[in-house]
Amino acid sequence: MLKISEIPLPLDAGKEELVRRAALRLRVRPEEIRSLKILKKSVDARKKRDVHFVYSVQAELSRGEDEVLVRSRDPKVSAAKPYRYLLPPHRELGSRPVVVGFGPAGMFAALILAQAGQRPIILERGADVEKRARLVSGFWHGGALCTESNVQFGEGGAGTFSDGKLNTGTKDPRSHKVLEEFVQAGAPEEILYSAKPHIGTDRLPSAVKNIREKIISLGGEIFFETKMARLILKDDSIRALEAVHDGAARTIETSQVILAVGHSARDTFEMLLKAGVMMEQKPFSIGARIEHSQRMVDVSQYGEFAGNPALGAADYRLAVHLENGRGVYTFCMCPGGSVIAAASEEGRLVTNGMSNFARDGQNANSALLVGVGPSDFQNPHPLAGMYFQRKWEEAAFHLGGGDYRAPAQRVGDFLKHRASDSFGSVTPTYRPGVTPCSLDGCLPEFAAESMRLGIVKMDARLHGFADPDAVLTGVETRSSSPVRILRGEDGRSRSVGGLYPCGEGAGYAGGIISAAVDGIRCAENLLTLSEP
Repeated sequence: MLKISEIPLPLDAGKEELVRRAALRLRVRPEEIRSLKILKKSVDARKKRDVHFVYSVQAELSRGEDEVLVRSRDPKVSAAKPYRYLLPPHRELGSRPVVVGFGPAGMFAALILAQAGQRPIILERGADVEKRARLVSGFWHGGALCTESNVQFGEGGAGTFSDGKLNTGTKDPRSHKVLEEFVQAGAPEEILYSAKPHIGTDRLPSAVKNIREKIISLGGEIFFETKMARLILKDDSIRALEAVHDGAARTIETSQVILAVGHSARDTFEMLLKAGVMMEQKPFSIGARIEHSQRMVDVSQYGEFAGNPALGAADYRLAVHLENGRGVYTFCMCPGGSVIAAASEEGRLVTNGMSNFARDGQNANSALLVGVGPSDFQNPHPLAGMYFQRKWEEAAFHLGGGDYRAPAQRVGDFLKHRASDSFGSVTPTYRPGVTPCSLDGCLPEFAAESMRLGIVKMDARLHGFADPDAVLTGVETRSSSPVRILRGEDGRSRSVGGLYPCGEGAGYAGGIISAAVDGIRCAENLLTLSEP
């Protein structure tokens, strides 16, 4: 099979035209292409009068491909190397491994262990995805916050209530394994080749559930609403752990634990620190969600092609470096989406963004963030970043009115240092509602001032970004973990034998794909090490 890269194609062109252009590049007749598989599809919008797709494809020919490869003389034509994931040679474990957390990292760690015949035990403090969805919806409609099962905790992890974005900067080939498993679990096949793949909040839960069922069919066990309460150690190595369900504790004997608790398991971080697990402060970011009209984003990105159904809702990714030394950037951009309540602790307010697969909402939203680090925490404690997050989440909770309504402000008012008392053409989407005010009350001064400078600079790159009617909703603090749980090159904790810190919560990933890939790596490490 041969790979042909960078084939431009008009937005309205079909598969027949793609085959024809691939044949031209190969210097063969279209009918000599036995099959054609799309490897990558992206949008080229650099020239607003010529917005088009760019494809990379894999072609199987009915005649000698080596001869065609030599004759094509095209640097964008090469021999295809199809990906296939293979489990590493592995040992039989002395005890069943335990995976703590069933977000992307824990899910894929458990899947690999199950596929290797190790019958993992999975503990997830939150509910299964169906019950979790009901609890989250109730909270968004004015009901009580469930601190154990919410946007942060529960089957699928925090990514279940997002855009289901699967784009990543990692070049690790294991990412193909992740995408293939999602497709087998019912995700759209286009995620295998889209340059910016996403599943959507509406479709991700069913895929997560199907992966769960696959793990169970391979001998794994999953215990929902079950929290790891304590590590039981002997000679600084794991011998068992204590798990609590509905107030009742049980001891699970094991010598290997994959720790994939997510970036919001603050009580777990405190427990681990007391148990002697080495961890350190880690930089993260703070800011707010910024909402614009999706139509504005479409026009700015696609020009006269805005609204073309082949393109769908446009996205953006912006980053600027300021004279004050700070960086400001957008993160987790959700086209046609909404801002959501993502709190996991009583009396603290957090925002996030999500969109469905169709991305057909009126607004676009993104996190607008400023990097923070140990020098901002002014405290050497390993969990100082976590306490920093809590401080501003509590401020946002009180500023919003103390009932999980979020503080919000028009961008025009924010730039002029005045509180908002109403909104304009962009209607806030956050539920259970917003309170117009000044976000300066829930942001560090350096962050608010950096965001003001950043908005103006970003407007030069995306016209309309500084629209006075755009809405800022605070506060966003959970872009990544505030701690890193230290591990060695072999993936094991530097201080506790048999413990494998994993994924976003442990400080080694950022996003669904990178967390899932780290979960696969941790499972491989556990399987191949000769000692627990």
